[in-house]
Amino acid sequence: MGQNDKIQLFEDKRIRTAWDEEKEEWFFSVVDVIAVLTDSKDPAAYWRKLKQRMREEGNETVTNCHGLKMTAADGKKRLTDVADTEQLLRIIQSIPSPKAEPFKMWLAQVGRERIEETIDPEQTIERALETYRRKGYSREWINQRLQAIQVRKELTDEWDARGVQQGIEYAILTDEISRAWSGMTTKQYKRLKGLKKENLRDNMTTLELVLNMLAEATTTEISKQKAPESFAENVEVARAGGKVAGDARKAVEAQTGVPVITSQNSAQLNQVVTDMIEGVVAKAIDKPDTDK
Repeated sequence: MGQNDKIQLFEDKRIRTAWDEEKEEWFFSVVDVIAVLTDSKDPAAYWRKLKQRMREEGNETVTNCHGLKMTAADGKKRLTDVADTEQLLRIIQSIPSPKAEPFKMWLAQVGRERIEETIDPEQTIERALETYRRKGYSREWINQRLQAIQVRKELTDEWDARGVQQGIEYAILTDEISRAWSGMTTKQYKRLKGLKKENLRDNMTTLELVLNMLAEATTTEISKQKAPESFAENVEVARAGGKVAGDARKAVEAQTGVPVITSQNSAQLNQVVTDMIEGVVAKAIDKPDTDK
């Protein structure tokens, strides 16, 4: 397992974490989280008792938790129980502590929102819009991103109609499209931008997003016309759709002399926009008033 150890701080207390490159998943030291949420003098003993109680309740979460070697306080690597995000949130639900209550309230709120979205799917779009606004994305980018979601949905509907299986086959075809237009697989693209769990499309510039949409929309159209029957034929269609956008990328770069694909992620791109605005404001303040 490709694993990178890190130390996260929460209220000045260390939480050991590990990033799994293969699964693209964060794992957290359960004992460290318990130490933060309970102030227990012996978090390891607390976790042993909690595990026993959860097993007696028939909770499968503790069974699915596994051990990883993590750096202990003395600098040595020792095996410790870890949990992914979903497992960790389930464990937190079983911790009777005031510090755990905000997490439990948040989980209840998320659950309520998901139920509401099932009843009224339009709320999903409204919440997505609000989330993007809070993150500082421009209105133009948000409109493109919502269009990209629709284009992706049309592509996956076409794949479903052609018998493509969700999961690994979706991932293979997506990588073929990405490689054909950008020269990279999805993982390589995310690595270039310094991403882990973050959504790649949320970290694309408008031009990157448009070209990715072109690749997926073209793949959908070619698939409708050629009606591929085997997975191998779907792979060829994906490559053909991606190549159309790849040719467009090369044409743009030839005209502008600037690479379309950038290593910048959304946080960096938003900072560039902020710096530009601040620069304009600063110039306006420093400029003498010539109208008077």
